[in-house]
Amino acid sequence: MAHKISEDCAACGTCISECPVGAIAEGDIYSIDPAICIDCGTCAGVCPMGAIAPEE
Repeated sequence: MAHKISEDCAACGTCISECPVGAIAEGDIYSIDPAICIDCGTCAGVCPMGAIAPEE
């Protein structure tokens, strides 16, 4: 199951360099491509806003 970035995202960029498969795209609120995400959780672990969680 892929992770998802909520509206709490501050677009700080911390998660982008941590994603091992490049599934995160920049924007006003960043997004994760579920077709690429391998559900490793690394992005969620580094997000200072707590804006990343497994998709339900």
